[in-house]
Amino acid sequence: MITLSTESQPETKPELYSLLLAQARSLVEGEPDAIANLANVAALVYHTLPDLNWSGFYLHKDGELVLGPFQGKPACIRIAIGRGVCGTAAAQRATIVVPNVDEFEGHIACDGDSRSEIVVPLVRDGVLLGVLDVDSPSLDRFDNDDREGLERLAALVIEHL
Repeated sequence: MITLSTESQPETKPELYSLLLAQARSLVEGEPDAIANLANVAALVYHTLPDLNWSGFYLHKDGELVLGPFQGKPACIRIAIGRGVCGTAAAQRATIVVPNVDEFEGHIACDGDSRSEIVVPLVRDGVLLGVLDVDSPSLDRFDNDDREGLERLAALVIEHL
């Protein structure tokens, strides 16, 4: 089992994401089951990054995003491509950082406590596999360090799907 001790807490976000990536790699390497890997990564993100209220994956199935492994309150089960933050990130094949979800036109409020969000699409060889979705109860929680760190994590996840 991988845990963070209070003694080894990174001082900067880039250091935190380097540790998170190393831990994620140790969880997924050698494990062929995609759902097991997604479940462990969702839990790792949720319990490692501060100030989150949801972390998980939506998988691209039959032209829509379907809820996959996650940590947090129950969530929307299906999201249309192009709808909400997740669907928009999937349609654009680009990471979206939303400082205030109330200002994102078409935001889907699965958890009314969420105030900011980051969604990273999972794309391999031009094919949409799904998205990594991370929410926070704080406004403006996510920045460029989070974008870079979660995009690196998404790349690792894609290798093990």
